[in-house]
Amino acid sequence: MFSDNKKGRDYGSTTDFSRNQNKISEGTKIIGDVISEGGFRIEGTIEGTFKTTGKVVVGTSGFIKGTLECSDADFEGKFSGTLNVSNTLSLKPTAHIEGEVTVGKLAVEPGANFNASCSMKGNVKSLSKPSEQKPSQSQTTQGQGKSA
Repeated sequence: MFSDNKKGRDYGSTTDFSRNQNKISEGTKIIGDVISEGGFRIEGTIEGTFKTTGKVVVGTSGFIKGTLECSDADFEGKFSGTLNVSNTLSLKPTAHIEGEVTVGKLAVEPGANFNASCSMKGNVKSLSKPSEQKPSQSQTTQGQGKSA
C-alpha cells in the first residue's frame, strides 16, 4: 500500500524558489524591505526596497514606490523610483513608470506611460565589422552611424 518509491520528488537540500509565486493582494500595503527568491504578483502597494531573483508581475491595481530589483518584470500598474531588471521589462498599455530604469531588454506596448531615464545593459554590439575597427577606438564612437 505504501511504497518507498519517491520518483519525481526532490527532497534534497536545494530548493527551487523560482517556481514559488507570492501574491500581494489588492488592499494590502507593505512599507519596508522585501527580499525573496520567488516570483511575485502584486495587486497591492509596496513602499521601500524590493529585491527578488524571480519574476515580478504588477497588476493594474499594483503600485511600487521605491527600489525594485528582479530578473524579469511585467507591468500593468504603476512604479515610481529606481527599477533594475536584469532580463526583460515588459510594459502593458496600462503601465505607468517614472524614475530611473536599468534593463537588459525593454518591451513597451502602445499606451504605456514611460517617463524614466533608461539604460540598457548587456552585450554592446559594434556597428562595424571587427576587421574595420581600430584598436584605438573607444565605446564613445559606437553611437555614430553613417547617413544614407
